[in-house]
Amino acid sequence: MNEPWILLMAGMAGLVLGTIFFGGLWWTVQKGISFKYPAIWFLGSWLLRTSIILVGFYVVSDGYWDRLLACLLGFITMRFIVTQCMGAPVNYRNASAKETSRES
Repeated sequence: MNEPWILLMAGMAGLVLGTIFFGGLWWTVQKGISFKYPAIWFLGSWLLRTSIILVGFYVVSDGYWDRLLACLLGFITMRFIVTQCMGAPVNYRNASAKETSRES
């Protein structure tokens, strides 16, 4: 395969890794609140997600810095996509409405 296709595939792998990491983070926050010991849930999730991401970056890069950079770019891109899709936390959404009602 030629180099541009390899870099494109590394970027798409970064998008997948970002989906796993940030989607898993969102799922952890949603489910972790209801557990008796949420700290264990959050720590376990963080260890699992971080392990998957580190192994993924290692496998995708295969020792090439440009593949690692393309994968990282895809990962960061997915962070912005997930952030936009999930929206702001509820506290921040209501903060501007509360400030507006106080000013009136």
